[in-house]
Amino acid sequence: MAEKAILEKAILEYLNSNGKIEDSGEFSTSVGLDHTEIVNTIRSLHGSELVFAEEIKKENWVLTEEAESYCELGSPEVQIFLAVPPGPEGISLLELKKKCGPELFKIGSSAAIKNKWLEIGKEKVLRKAEDVSDQLKELLLKIKEGQDVKKADITNLKKRKLITLKIWAGYAVSKGPQFALERKKLVTDLTREYLQRGDWENLEFKEYNVNAKVTLDGGHLHPLLK
Repeated sequence: MAEKAILEKAILEYLNSNGKIEDSGEFSTSVGLDHTEIVNTIRSLHGSELVFAEEIKKENWVLTEEAESYCELGSPEVQIFLAVPPGPEGISLLELKKKCGPELFKIGSSAAIKNKWLEIGKEKVLRKAEDVSDQLKELLLKIKEGQDVKKADITNLKKRKLITLKIWAGYAVSKGPQFALERKKLVTDLTREYLQRGDWENLEFKEYNVNAKVTLDGGHLHPLLK
């Protein structure tokens, strides 16, 4: 965890040189600092009016754990297709289920039949296509890399529960009315030492919240009155 002073310095010096932080996420990556810590620091600086922070939100699709496995191993339909040897002999249905596992077979076989890649009989499974392309894997990799995909593809992937919507929140930051390269320490009390030194006139005092409500507990009866 970075020290607060380091975080504040990074933000304030960047604003001093560049005028604005367009995206706190991109900024945190560029300076090598944790985005959550940057966000908390921005909020603190905003509260002190050193900066002005405007919230920004982004929606993006992320892959589920199942989809991540397809990026590595290939889609279920392609895995099933590749498990069937080419030629008229094919593979027995029982052996294919055993080879792929019941869950993968259930998902992949229906898609492979729909794509007219396989012919699944009562006892034997044969290839109907010579070669296939893994369009699902390609689509998932595009989403993983943040590329745009068609709305119809998003709908299909949602139905297959391969993607989920993630909302990212950050800030755009500009200089505030009290902007400075360093936060000034506000004084809470006017002490005797300040008066003796004579530097009290140059001090900045923390504002008191005169509207704050305080609940006071009632008094207690004297023991002899109980």
